[in-house]
Amino acid sequence: MARTPQEVTEAELAVLQVLWEHGSASSQGGGCTIRLITDRLYPEGTTSCYATVQKLLERLEGKGCVRRDRSETVHAFSATVGREELIGRRLRNVAEQLCGGSLAPLITHLVTAEKMSAEERRELRELIERMGEESEEKREG
Repeated sequence: MARTPQEVTEAELAVLQVLWEHGSASSQGGGCTIRLITDRLYPEGTTSCYATVQKLLERLEGKGCVRRDRSETVHAFSATVGREELIGRRLRNVAEQLCGGSLAPLITHLVTAEKMSAEERRELRELIERMGEESEEKREG
């Protein structure tokens, strides 16, 4: 199945993870340099690794997932897509491909196949209750 333009590859995801983890801690005003990202992904990297990261950042920028700050000599990059948003996109794609678009079988499998702690079950129940209340409010409002 062909990728949609907004779909993120595994290599691009690795770059995003560095941006999510190190973006706000960088000295570049909240962004990461290509060098920092390369050092995180390829600790013993070469010039070709640097070029690879540069190309991945260009692709992510083209997809609207990364913003480049050109205000300094060394450009800084930051993620414009959050981890939660990307999780949502990926789960929606899985649901489309495997479950005819329905999230219910996917969620059911995740809940029943994984061992959930009492705390996780409580959080899930609270989420379902909140969603039910919000749905009722929309119908009444």
